[in-house]
Amino acid sequence: MLATLWIVLRAVHFFAVLLLTGSAFYTALLAPRGYRPRLAQRLNTIMVGAVALSAISAVLMLSAQSGLMSGDWRNIGDITTWLAVLSTRWGHVWCAVICAALLSMLAWRWHGVRRQRLLLLTGLIQLILMAGVGHAAMREGWLGWLQQSNHALHLIGVAFWGGGLFPVLLLMREARQIAFRADAIRAMMRFSRYGHLAVALVLLTGIVNGVLIAGSPLHWQRPLWSLLLWIKVLLVGVMVAVALVNRYLLVPRFHLAGGRAAQLFIRFTQCELLLAIIVVVLVSVLATLSPA
Repeated sequence: MLATLWIVLRAVHFFAVLLLTGSAFYTALLAPRGYRPRLAQRLNTIMVGAVALSAISAVLMLSAQSGLMSGDWRNIGDITTWLAVLSTRWGHVWCAVICAALLSMLAWRWHGVRRQRLLLLTGLIQLILMAGVGHAAMREGWLGWLQQSNHALHLIGVAFWGGGLFPVLLLMREARQIAFRADAIRAMMRFSRYGHLAVALVLLTGIVNGVLIAGSPLHWQRPLWSLLLWIKVLLVGVMVAVALVNRYLLVPRFHLAGGRAAQLFIRFTQCELLLAIIVVVLVSVLATLSPA
């Protein structure tokens, strides 16, 4: 039961941080300066929810980890067990994650660009810290530093790409309004331009991650771990294909009458977002399994 709870909490936390960071990329950097306040207002509800979910799930994960490490679910509320967990490497890193999540809540004391930049910063900090736990932290020394740095870049690329899909759907609605059409399109084009780099970064660092964690695919020994990883690879491949269709097949046809291409673009983006959620769940399951 606790193992299942851990997977659910990890998936919720990961997705919340991705959504927060992906949205903050727009409101702090991608959107035209004059349009950023408007976009921040439109994304406010989803960003508030992401901040709250990331903080709550981070604390609950610490509690669940206390039960898992002690082997007794009744210890999830025991302070002594909590302190023992916090004394571990995982505990040190996760304490920093919780602090970053709480700092993102304090960002709402500010307004305008300061708030958006702080939300982006705290989201990136959480992603970088998350690279310090799990399979990415299996090595010490320079190789361990390389593996964690690679994984941090992987998570940042995922946040830009996957976390930025929901704002794309909102911007498509904004583009229907004459007053905001130009700014919304410019924000989406910037996302598309840098999204190419993000996707390449995700694929490259993902390959390096797989090799560093489990070696060559020819030497993967755990059938379940290998199967889930290949499913993840397949889903990411489908996401890449959908993104390419959107960018190079549908976007050039937006100017045609009828709006059919725009509607397909929205549906494909929704599918891409759904696939991203499934991948997050798969990654959360993989994190509980041993690849060797």
